[in-house]
Amino acid sequence: MKILAIEKEMPGIEAIDFQPHLKAEATRVWELYQEGIIRELYFRQDQHTAVLLLECSDIEQAKEAMATLPLVRASLIHFELIALAPYSGFTRLFVS
Repeated sequence: MKILAIEKEMPGIEAIDFQPHLKAEATRVWELYQEGIIRELYFRQDQHTAVLLLECSDIEQAKEAMATLPLVRASLIHFELIALAPYSGFTRLFVS
């Protein structure tokens, strides 16, 4: 199952609060990428927050994976998780 994960910063957090965790965060993201859980990752262009495309068996597995991130464990960020379904709109092209 494909899951869209959108990073949300916790209120009242300053940029300096992230600094001690950034190397560990990058390391854990790399591990999840190598495990095939994170398939794609981006930063939003309008703000410096992450948008990830995950491959998980269900939302619960995605929650568990995101909970292992150091910035999540430090309560600096959380993720909105959205389960995605395949686009079925093309069938309209072939139905009378």
